[in-house]
Amino acid sequence: MKLTLIGNGIMAQSLARGLVKNHEVEMIGRNENTLKTIQEQIPQITIKTLDDQENIEGKNIIFCVKPYALGSVSTRLVGECDILFSILAGTKLSSLKNQIKSKYYVRTMPNIAASVQNSMTTITGDNEAKNIALDIFSSIGKTLWVNTENQLDIATAIAGSGPAYLALVAEALTDGAVNAGLERHLSKELVQGLFSGTASLLENSHPAIIKDSVMSPGGTTAAGYTKLEEGAVRDSMIKAINAAYSKAVELGKK
Repeated sequence: MKLTLIGNGIMAQSLARGLVKNHEVEMIGRNENTLKTIQEQIPQITIKTLDDQENIEGKNIIFCVKPYALGSVSTRLVGECDILFSILAGTKLSSLKNQIKSKYYVRTMPNIAASVQNSMTTITGDNEAKNIALDIFSSIGKTLWVNTENQLDIATAIAGSGPAYLALVAEALTDGAVNAGLERHLSKELVQGLFSGTASLLENSHPAIIKDSVMSPGGTTAAGYTKLEEGAVRDSMIKAINAAYSKAVELGKK
């Protein structure tokens, strides 16, 4: 299947890197030099500069611009695409329908792990396009179809924004090991292995069970865990998800 990405930002590039392994990918953007640089990095894609009257008739579009650019870009699009997949955070299906013509509409929230075909992608929209959407985004990782746009906005805070939060944890763990006296390259490798192994455990175990299985009475884990609770790490994570969700809702009202 041919997929046309409109936009050339970090998320569009991550999608392109993952999707080219199973699909024909076209990328349309405003800056020709930027597009050429991306094509040098991802030679399998085709590129095109966005026209003032960009014909999208019959195409499967993945809309990858920033939410604030929806109006300025949509005015350039003419014709009716087959399926519009939007990755715009908070932007409602009703808003997309008012500005871009398509047979079917789908909202989706992948993350940057799409570039290594390991995204956690949340999807919702017209049921007629459900199977196609799941098939496309399953080629870049795991997918989850949710029933409402509100659920997708909440999921955006986890699956979309979550890599940044986990990256912060990874960086902090690495810095902690360096502070204790371990070389940074060794600390980094340990943290990478830690995340990979823990992800595998989470496939079949509840987080609380994993925690309890590691934390013995009066041991090293308990000592460190106490400090995390003193720093309100759990509370901060909960607030981060709520803040990201609230921002998605706010974007949807603009």
